[in-house]
Amino acid sequence: MMPMPLSSYEADLSQQADALELAASQPLTPALAMLDWAPFDRIILTGMGSSDSVSIPFEYAIQRKGLPVWRLQTSRLLDTPEVILPRTLLWITSQSGRSGEAVALLSRIPSRSAVTVVAVTNDPESPLARSADHVVLLHSGTEASVSCKSYMNSLAWFHRLAARFSGGSDAGAVADILDTARHFRSMGAGSSLEVDSLARRMLAGPLPRLALIGIGADSATALAGALILKEASKVCAEGYVGGAFRHGPLELAGPGLTALMFGAGTAADVTLQQLATDLSRTGSIVVAVTSKPYADAEHLRISARSEFDRMAQGMQAIQRLSVGLAKAAGIVPGEFRFGKKITQLL
Repeated sequence: MMPMPLSSYEADLSQQADALELAASQPLTPALAMLDWAPFDRIILTGMGSSDSVSIPFEYAIQRKGLPVWRLQTSRLLDTPEVILPRTLLWITSQSGRSGEAVALLSRIPSRSAVTVVAVTNDPESPLARSADHVVLLHSGTEASVSCKSYMNSLAWFHRLAARFSGGSDAGAVADILDTARHFRSMGAGSSLEVDSLARRMLAGPLPRLALIGIGADSATALAGALILKEASKVCAEGYVGGAFRHGPLELAGPGLTALMFGAGTAADVTLQQLATDLSRTGSIVVAVTSKPYADAEHLRISARSEFDRMAQGMQAIQRLSVGLAKAAGIVPGEFRFGKKITQLL
């Protein structure tokens, strides 16, 4: 039997190593590398969907420096543009630079001359890039379907920016990204026997439902990963940050629930480790996507050399699972049925 041709989404997945290497080869723009953060009274990170979640590690880096940083979805900023005061450093992430919320926000920024805008986008000719004071180009290439190359490259650029902001080495951050690219190239694209088996078990349960739970920077993987699974494989998946799962969603536990957990695989994961034990006792499928296993949980092993590598590999595991789930359900991985690549407001 001839193998089925790759979907557009799977083809994009196969190009992630190339895209990461291209991003790693680009220099930080001198103006952004030398940007003085001292004059700003507040820093706002904004985006929609995975473009919002991907900035979480950068948000943590800024918070650790004691600076006033907010991460707000762009739709919320449209409701409350008053929070964008003079002396605000506004980071807007939009892969296309043309999403409805990002474009609308540009026209609603009060005191525009007193606000500095940084665009993180893939399109230098987009409305967002052309309106920004500084532009971080993703260099992720064309993307036909669900965000994968653009998410990974956004994560890579925020890793580099966090290193620069924290006084670390850009060369070290670039090395991290190249390590991850080599790992991706060795793994190839698509699902694997391990995740294919997990996908079949998930779909065989009663009322299949999926929770992705992450702590710290890894909460970005849980939140963005749930969106990827919904888009790419049409499953009911939700992302949660740490203990938030216990506040109501815990009632979803039991047969049919699959909980994927993302953390550093250290003692700092105690919240997830206890949750894994509690959920496994209910008959839920519990999988730790970490460097070290949790008691009472299955293990999808991550062998990471850096925080970026760990998060990228965690997202790769989700991508592979999304392909396995789609194929197990008899649908084309990553094919849009109702949505579009670029989300418009109207």
